[in-house]
Amino acid sequence: MMKKIITFFVAALVAVNLLNAQTIAEAIKNMNYKKNKTATEMMKKLYDANSKDPQTIYWYGQAILSGTGDPSPAELAAAKAVYQKALADAVNDPFIWVGMGHIELQEGGNQNSAKQKFEQAITATKTKKGDNPDILNAIGRANADGGIVNGDPLYGIEKLKHAAEINKTNPDIYNNMGRCYRKLGSENGGEAVKSFLEALARDPKNVIAFYQIGQIYLSQNNKDAFESSFNSAISADPTFPLAYFSFFRYYAERDVNKAKEYLDKFLQYADKDPVNDLYYAEYLFRAGKYNESLAKTKEIEATVGVNTIPHLNILYAYDYDRLGDSVQAKSYAEKYFANAPASSITPADYDLAVKVFTKFIGSEMQAVGYLEKAMASDTSRVNKLTYANQAAFVLGKGKLYAEQLKWYQKIVELKGGPGEVDYYNLTNAAFNAKDYVQTMAIAKNYIAAFPDKPQGYNFNVRAAKGIDTTTAIDPILQQNDFFMKDIDKNRKSIFNNYYFLLVYYGEKLKDNVKAMEVCDKMLALYPNPGEENDFILKTKDVLQKALNPPPVKSGKSAGKKPAGAGSN
Repeated sequence: MMKKIITFFVAALVAVNLLNAQTIAEAIKNMNYKKNKTATEMMKKLYDANSKDPQTIYWYGQAILSGTGDPSPAELAAAKAVYQKALADAVNDPFIWVGMGHIELQEGGNQNSAKQKFEQAITATKTKKGDNPDILNAIGRANADGGIVNGDPLYGIEKLKHAAEINKTNPDIYNNMGRCYRKLGSENGGEAVKSFLEALARDPKNVIAFYQIGQIYLSQNNKDAFESSFNSAISADPTFPLAYFSFFRYYAERDVNKAKEYLDKFLQYADKDPVNDLYYAEYLFRAGKYNESLAKTKEIEATVGVNTIPHLNILYAYDYDRLGDSVQAKSYAEKYFANAPASSITPADYDLAVKVFTKFIGSEMQAVGYLEKAMASDTSRVNKLTYANQAAFVLGKGKLYAEQLKWYQKIVELKGGPGEVDYYNLTNAAFNAKDYVQTMAIAKNYIAAFPDKPQGYNFNVRAAKGIDTTTAIDPILQQNDFFMKDIDKNRKSIFNNYYFLLVYYGEKLKDNVKAMEVCDKMLALYPNPGEENDFILKTKDVLQKALNPPPVKSGKSAGKKPAGAGSN
């Protein structure tokens, strides 16, 4: 009888553990599907039932962190409290150490401190068979999450590769590896795709791998490729909301009716959450129903509060901007940029900031500050260039040319060297800033790089004239040499340059010989009767008389002596 009772309890315990594992797996699936509310509720029930189980504690903390992306400060604090309570309750488990290291990375803390916790967890779980692949995968996950300042993706990749060697079946290892490669920047997109394909080799219907590949191709604007990947995810699981959401985002500014179809599908399968209602308010904005969008946004705010959903502020800004209320638009944009996680801010949001803030004199540096944050949190060189060009535009519109020049220099650094447009922008900004010495330095490089383009010579001359007359002589002579390649086109410009030289030699240096040489060159440009020809002939006559004055006659014919002259 006792043996039967023991067998019953063992069977019951196995059943409970199996059910617990299945529930955790379902919660993880919901996290991956960004159904974070559902995932958190599921894990909280498990946690309340067994707050000492390390796996339950770890995944409860992960659910609070919203699975992937940048958690809010409140989410970070809540997840941290869960892990700290576990340690205080003597649940001193390697998974809890990894969870605490994850929190440190998301807080932007000391990476070395987090790595110490990770390495401690690896050492503690090592067996005769080797390292624990689940611990290695959790470490990779921690370094894949968040923005580029959170974690070390190369370290994460190292651990994930080791995990993949040990565990030959878990696709999640390669999904985390692909996310680490994506975090390294767009130049690692190929390696990221390879990782996600490895995940699909392990699980041909892995929707996360399909989705992540689609996101890479979407960033490259490869429509055929990302459509194929997102549709593959939908075919693998028609209830997968993120693929519908990506289609909604893509078509939002291209085909509002098609976007609405995908939005309806997303809302059907996503969490029933006011956060997702926000996307309906966004659709109303895209559809040009600004007052309706504004009303829906206010309804959401009344339900959950703007602190819960910082994105409400930017939608307010969009609606008020379209309704012509720039003051309100600016106010809400300021609130949004002050509180929203960097990863949630889109290029379109920065476009709005540029549009709104440039309407207010003195707000240029504030707008540029937001763009600097965007550059710091974005790994895409293309996006960085977009932000930098926006900053230069804002500063130019505000006539802050010295600052604008610095941004054009950043653009050149991002490009790896200047092109013709870059040289023009650099010299134009330096000239507008009245930094004539730097203008000439840039212009000389402009001329060297593009000797057949006129702008470099023009800026060189204008800047030299801004310094002083003498400095302008050599640049003018160099410009005339360039103009001489097409005399018919540049005749008037060459003549004007010669006029400058004529005045310089004749009036400033009193060198009439040099002035006469210039007159001869001007006369060669206009040898036939006309306004220019007449001017030069008269000027030559004056110069000639100054060079060869008529002899003074003696006697009465010499006329009166100059006043004050002495007698012989």
